[in-house]
Amino acid sequence: MSGFDWPRLMQAGLRGLGLKPAEFWSLTPAELRLMLGEAQGAAPLERGRLEALMQAYPDTRGENDE
Repeated sequence: MSGFDWPRLMQAGLRGLGLKPAEFWSLTPAELRLMLGEAQGAAPLERGRLEALMQAYPDTRGENDE
């Protein structure tokens, strides 16, 4: 079982990214990985998926929209 390398993560967040301690500790591990450029596995949004999302959630104008 491997755990987090807290000293390395803290150094990367506090020194490398310039985060304040409260900012560092408020991040989720996924957010920290993303900020460090380590996030992987997220496939780019392809045209077909974009069209499906646009159809499922169309832009509509409300009464106060110009």
